[in-house]
Amino acid sequence: MTARLHRCSRLFLVLLMAYGLGACALFQPRDPVNISVIGIEPLPGQELELRMAVKMRVQNPNESPIDYNGIALNLEVNGQPLAAGVSDQQGHIGRYDEAVIVVPVSITAFSFLRQAYGLGTVDSLKGLPYKLRGKLAGGLLGTVRFTDEGKLDLPKGATW
Repeated sequence: MTARLHRCSRLFLVLLMAYGLGACALFQPRDPVNISVIGIEPLPGQELELRMAVKMRVQNPNESPIDYNGIALNLEVNGQPLAAGVSDQQGHIGRYDEAVIVVPVSITAFSFLRQAYGLGTVDSLKGLPYKLRGKLAGGLLGTVRFTDEGKLDLPKGATW
């Protein structure tokens, strides 16, 4: 009886180790996705809220595709929180592929006033630093987090 229990224990340990090694293959290091903000367009807002659509180009530089079923993002401008947005859209970005994703964001009147107060003059609109943080939700182990930083420049003739 003891020998049989000992063999079962060995078999269990061998199977556990094999399973563990197989699970390690799932956790291969992924290169971070490349995110570029390619546009910001106005949307209809409500009362003391501004709405905008943030267009992002998402590039997947990995061997495995990304399947997502939700998006969340936060936008900081000039070191201050400005906008936040979520979307329950679903999508697929193939291996070594890219996609354009549009996420609606909200800007509260308080955030807008804080930004306007911090800017001072209209000349200071050129080259505002921004930071975009977010995630593509993909289940327990499939969520992909991203960040993008850069400088915002208003096109010629644009008004604030």
